[in-house]
Amino acid sequence: MSSPRIPTSGAARPGDTPPDGLPDNFRRVVSFTSRGGRVNQVQRRALEAHADKWFLTVDDIGESMDGAAIFGRDAPLVIEIGSGMGESTVAMAADRPEINLLAVEVYKPGIAQTFHHMAKSDVDNVRVLRADAVPVLTDLVQPDSIDEVWLFFPDPWPKARHHKRRIVTPDFVELVASRLRKGGTFRLATDWEHYAEQMLAACTGVKTLRNPHGGWAPRPDFRPLTRFERRGLAEDREIFDLEFVRR
Repeated sequence: MSSPRIPTSGAARPGDTPPDGLPDNFRRVVSFTSRGGRVNQVQRRALEAHADKWFLTVDDIGESMDGAAIFGRDAPLVIEIGSGMGESTVAMAADRPEINLLAVEVYKPGIAQTFHHMAKSDVDNVRVLRADAVPVLTDLVQPDSIDEVWLFFPDPWPKARHHKRRIVTPDFVELVASRLRKGGTFRLATDWEHYAEQMLAACTGVKTLRNPHGGWAPRPDFRPLTRFERRGLAEDREIFDLEFVRR
């Protein structure tokens, strides 16, 4: 039998250790092609003006994530995996000022654009960590410590030969569930029906999670209509939301 594998958005670091509750032979595969990306003038100015306050690297986190230290206040900690260009991220943070929102993203122009949106909207409860989300959850986030994890419109890898690169697998969901507090919530969305069914099956199979809706969830009030969502609707694809709660 092959080893359990969690697709990841970057290569594992030397010396990585498996998360609590996962097998010792835990290993990762790469699920995307890393892009540096050029920043435009607006994005460059946003980086120069705000990176000192809002930008984080793995080295800034240390050995264990401390949300209160990162944000300078004690508040419910939410991790968004793959915040993209940040427009939706900032809108959601503005709608929920009571949370500390840590956006994990690897695409530099997206990070810079997020800072631009934050400054324009006067939002200060977001920090952006440039890192691969799986090692972050594995190595830096303590079990039972996160209030919510968001994964909205991840890369669907629509071709059948690429399905193995999708990040949502049973092992990945086990990892997320282990990092949620009791009563914490894992929220997902996609506009690809096949991937939605895979997400539903993977989450349903994790015994520590329950589905309060019994199937698809309504779109959260705080989540705006994203450009991915608009594109999917324009192409007559249905939008699937999921919500699972840690028992």
